[in-house]
This record gives sequence, C-alpha cells and structure tokens, in this order.
Amino acid sequence: MRKPDFDNLLAVLARDRPCRPTLFEFFLNTPLDERLTGERLPPGADAVAWNRLNLHAYHRAGYDYVTIRTGLEFPKGAVHREKTKSLNEGAVIHDRASFEAYPWPDSAACDYSAIDILRRELPPGMKFIGFGPGGVLENLIEYVGFDALCFMLVDDPNLVQDIVDAIGSRLVAHYETMGQFDEVGAMISNDDWGFRTQTMLAPDAMRRYIVPWHRKIAAAIHGCGRPAILHSCGNLREVMDDIVDVCGYDAKHSFEDGIMPVEEAYAAFGDRIAILGGIDVDFLCRSTPEAVRARSRGMLDLAETRGGYALGSGNSIPEYVPQENYLAMISAAMP
Repeated sequence: MRKPDFDNLLAVLARDRPCRPTLFEFFLNTPLDERLTGERLPPGADAVAWNRLNLHAYHRAGYDYVTIRTGLEFPKGAVHREKTKSLNEGAVIHDRASFEAYPWPDSAACDYSAIDILRRELPPGMKFIGFGPGGVLENLIEYVGFDALCFMLVDDPNLVQDIVDAIGSRLVAHYETMGQFDEVGAMISNDDWGFRTQTMLAPDAMRRYIVPWHRKIAAAIHGCGRPAILHSCGNLREVMDDIVDVCGYDAKHSFEDGIMPVEEAYAAFGDRIAILGGIDVDFLCRSTPEAVRARSRGMLDLAETRGGYALGSGNSIPEYVPQENYLAMISAAMP
C-alpha cells in the first residue's frame, strides 16, 4: 500500500509524466476486493457497502483513485444472462408510441448519496472517478434491440434521434451532477462503440447520432473542470479522429491485442490522447505471472520518456483473471 496522490493520474491524463508509475483500472471484482482488504461483503449489501469495499481495495492495491457508480439509472427490460447475452433481448422501445410511453428517469431526482457518504472516508490524496450507467450507444441498443435498431435507422431515423437525445441529455445532467462534488477528480464516459472488426454502427451513423452527444458529455465534464476519459471496447480505428478531435476526450481506455495491442496504440495515438491500461485480459488469463510482470514493466518503460500512460488491464479484472497474474501486473508499478 502506498500513499495516494491523484496528481499522478492528472499528469497522465494531461499526457505528462507522473512522479511515479501510476495504475488505472475500471473494475476489479468482489473476491479480489475481499482478498486485498481482508474484508467480506455481507449478503444483500447495498451500493454504499459495495462502493466502500471497492474503495478500500483500490487503496490497498496502490491506486490514486477509486471508480464510483451512483445516481442515474436507465430501467430496461429483463435479459437472460449466462455466459453471454443477446443484444436483442429486453427491448422496451419499438415505435413512437412506446417511446412516448416510456417512464424516462428524472436526472434531478436521482440518488447520489453514495458520493456524499463515502467522500468522508477517502484517504488523503485519493479521489473518486465517476462513471455512467452505460453510454449513449449502449443504452440505445438496450432500449431498442440491435437488429431492430438497424431497421429503425432506415425506417424511422427521427425516432432514433429522439431516443438518442433522451439518453444523451440525461447523461449530460448526470456528469454535471457528479462534477458538483469536489472529491470527484475525473469522469469516465463508458460506452462500447465497437466489436472486434468495426464499430457497432457504420461510422457515418456514429457521427450522426453518437459522436455529437459524446462531444456534449466531454464538454460537460470539462465544464466541471475535470478530465474526461472514454472507456470503449471494440475496433475504433475509423472513429479515433472523432474521439480525439471532435469529442475532445483526454484519455482512451480499453484495448485488446486482437484489435490493436496497447504498445501499438500508444505509438499511434499517445501524442494526441492519454492511453490507459491495455494489458490484454486474455493475456492476463493465459500467461504466467512472470510474463505478465515483464510485459507490464515493458509498457511502463515504453512510456517513461513521453508520459501519458497508466498501467492496467485492457478492460477490467473479472473473476476469471487469476489473482496472482493481477498482482504481478500491479507489482510492476511498485518500487
């Protein structure tokens, strides 16, 4: 455990060199949290208890912040979950009538008390990084269903725009609310835009419906005086200029070796946007601790001169990642 200093992450997000190697992770997992802290999450724990355990785990692992999820929720239909889920299940908006009948949440009435409660427990030097209930595209797909959305883009583009506007405006309000808390030091706009070979929608459709609201979200975060991080999975080569130049995001998170290894992404884009994480989750699962530590150390060495990089996984740390490999990764950032 080392003393948190959020200025290290701020330096990374400004594409500068932090005073020491800096860690970044979007999610850990409860068994790992429990191992790191020696605490147990009680059955039926509420959001505050879960966020508290996460706070203690991030602190013990050497992060300068902890991610926190609270506030706005977008209620959806039921989705059958096992090892995967369908992007067509759970849709609740099918036409203009169901859109107008949907009980859209009131952003002003959402509960942000978890931040208010836990900010009193933050260790000195540590900050929250707030994130959202999914993003514009993720919520659009969940509301409509992916196949139905593809038809709607042709049959009723005005309805698509109205749904996007209803989502985007509430997300902007969500980030503006989190920005009122001094203890929130940065924010993540989390919205998966692609899959392994391309964006979820054609680039022109992304630029028509999705990019404009992300520009507003990033502007809202910047308007609160905070850096804006985009967490987005998938192959985003065709829209990277939009992410950097149009939206104005300060940092990009989520990288996959099968799309573009983080070492290549840092070389290609690291002079324009901070690069976070990137140690591929599959690599973390299949490699030895020694190989994980060596690659992690190598990535830190690569970024030593130019800066703008924080070490972490390519996406998050789900339960199936061997804990010893996770510990090997973060150990590369320790003295």
